[in-house]
Amino acid sequence: MRSFNGIKILAATALLSATLLGGCVVAPAPGYYGRGVVTIAPPEARVEVVGVAPTAGYVWFPGYWNWNGSSHVWVGGYWGPGRPGYYWAPHAWVHYGGGWRMAPGHWVRR
Repeated sequence: MRSFNGIKILAATALLSATLLGGCVVAPAPGYYGRGVVTIAPPEARVEVVGVAPTAGYVWFPGYWNWNGSSHVWVGGYWGPGRPGYYWAPHAWVHYGGGWRMAPGHWVRR
């Protein structure tokens, strides 16, 4: 009989928890519109020391501010292999719908 009461208490607790948590809503972080649009403008780009390419054919991929869901975080630049006949157009934040949207970096034919 004792174990039956324990099961009833456990079931009642589970039912109460499900009822209370069923109304929970997950809201986006402040500053986030959705669909990649944020209301907080990115800070000014950081100054990076570029130096000399480590090997021939490498290009500099500049750093940029990325949105992590609640704030802007800096992603540092790096050297990487180039692509003959193309240049790298870096990531950029553009105004969009009352906020900001990231335009990802990409290769552009010369």
